[in-house]
Amino acid sequence: MIRKIVTLVAGIVCVIAAQAQSYSPVDDSSKVSFTIKNLGINVKGSFTGLQGHITFDAAQPENSSFDVYIDAASINTGNNARDNHLREEVFLDVQNHPHIKFVSVKVEPGKKAGTFFMQGTLTIKGISLPLSFPFTVTPTTDGYWLEGDFDTRRKPYRVGRTSTISDKLTVSLRVLVKKT
Repeated sequence: MIRKIVTLVAGIVCVIAAQAQSYSPVDDSSKVSFTIKNLGINVKGSFTGLQGHITFDAAQPENSSFDVYIDAASINTGNNARDNHLREEVFLDVQNHPHIKFVSVKVEPGKKAGTFFMQGTLTIKGISLPLSFPFTVTPTTDGYWLEGDFDTRRKPYRVGRTSTISDKLTVSLRVLVKKT
């Protein structure tokens, strides 16, 4: 009897492991961008250096996990002086905190096919706070396009001390992931 139970459990684990695939983000094909108001004007920027590990199962998203990060020093707003200022201690402090990281804690199916909802923790400057957002998944030959947008605030992460920059920013993700 015990042998049958062990065999059954092992079989279930194998099926689950076979469905959840490991993926890595493809940095040069992906885009992590943001928009924030400065003096009432929208400033757009982006980050590169996207890396990490993703386990994803579209059929059973509860078996999925995301552990990804970007290079904080890669910030690019199209203005070198501003970008250098944003890398300083008062903003991103890239010397002491070289990565902006996201780790999922829960992935759920959305209401429509190809849509999902993710909950996790976003870490900026060593400060980790909960974050949740919807995203869509489009299959490719050997991976997926993952796309989503979310709003967050900069002040809880102690990013900048000026009142000319809005506290709220919008982050847009268009990430290509391929099997590892």
